Amino acid sequence: MTPGSNIPLAVARVTVDVAAPVRLDVSGLLLTADGKVRSDDDFIFYNQPSGPGVTYRSGGGGTPDAITVDTTAVPPGIEKIVVTASPDAAGQTFQGIEPTATVRDADTGSVLATFTPPRLGTETALVIVEIYLRGGQWKARAVGQGYADGLAGIATDFGVTVEEPAPAPVAPPQPAVPPRPLTPPPPAPPAPAAQPPAAPPVPPAPPAAPAPSTGKVNLDKGRVSLQKNQTVSLVKGGRPLLARVKMGLGWEPAYRGADIDLDASVIAYGPQRNHIDSCYFGKLTILNGAVKHSGDNLTGEGAGDDEVIVVDLGRLPQEVTGLVFTVNSFSGQKFTDVAKAYCRLVDATTEEELVRFDLTNAEAQTGVLMAKLIRQFTGEWEMTAMGDFVKARTVRNMVKPAAQAL
Repeated sequence: MTPGSNIPLAVARVTVDVAAPVRLDVSGLLLTADGKVRSDDDFIFYNQPSGPGVTYRSGGGGTPDAITVDTTAVPPGIEKIVVTASPDAAGQTFQGIEPTATVRDADTGSVLATFTPPRLGTETALVIVEIYLRGGQWKARAVGQGYADGLAGIATDFGVTVEEPAPAPVAPPQPAVPPRPLTPPPPAPPAPAAQPPAAPPVPPAPPAAPAPSTGKVNLDKGRVSLQKNQTVSLVKGGRPLLARVKMGLGWEPAYRGADIDLDASVIAYGPQRNHIDSCYFGKLTILNGAVKHSGDNLTGEGAGDDEVIVVDLGRLPQEVTGLVFTVNSFSGQKFTDVAKAYCRLVDATTEEELVRFDLTNAEAQTGVLMAKLIRQFTGEWEMTAMGDFVKARTVRNMVKPAAQAL
């Protein structure tokens, strides 16, 4: 399987195990339609190995840990079970580790699918596979979503209460076997009172603000200005943005008096990076009206957006998991002849600018991948600034490099 791809499940009971060159801890979370657990009882792991319809099995270090899902016993209201993995060694990342999730028939052990997440680095935990209900059919989807703050970050994101451990006393006695770092342990008991110091005591520090669960930027603090390769989660007030948005793309000629004829487009892809459709000046509406193009601008002159593409995020078909916004020069002009190229995401209802990316460099190429919108497994969309130049004068020539950049 590839990231975002899915398969229907022909059996009622499936087991997901995750193998790697190092010991991994595997866990499962039962999620409702809003992407959250109902309570901490829906977090299934080595200290809480069973829940309604979901069980954890330890491999004991010799075989992989596994999560088994009995879809006939999953309670009503639970629409998704996510399977996570984290290195057993504290602080270890997935750099150089290639975990593989295997989905099996729980009764026969036969393999239904395998998935190895690509391009892992500083992640210390992964949502690797999800078992989900769609239209009365249970399916398995490859995810591969990485977290840099460990399993605690995943748990917090899905609504599990995570208590931070109390600071350890100076030179604490070390246990013979360190505890496994899957969920933070309960607060340590108070240390014995120490003798008063000769110097005046230091005032206690104020309580630390809770750390963000994934480090992702969202829209809660207003407009976000992105640099190349930065990502913003299109979430505001805890809710995914699923309204109509406008992607405005603009540019100016680098030399006064010159015209610059560029074409803005958006290319829609499926979960296996398969090309679904393209919206550009020659095809102004796609996906049953969920994506619309404003039309061609032949000069680039004038203030404001040169071309606008309207996307109704809530109406996009479920098969669409990625949108790549591109600009290309059909006439062959190079981007070294362009000044002030940018893209910006705007709320189509309020005209509020949500996200902006200014292209600060230029290359002597005829195409540029400006930004991409990727649908996450939680249902939210993320926008990533790209700014990657390619040799492409038409949207047709942009399809392959854009797919490779997803």
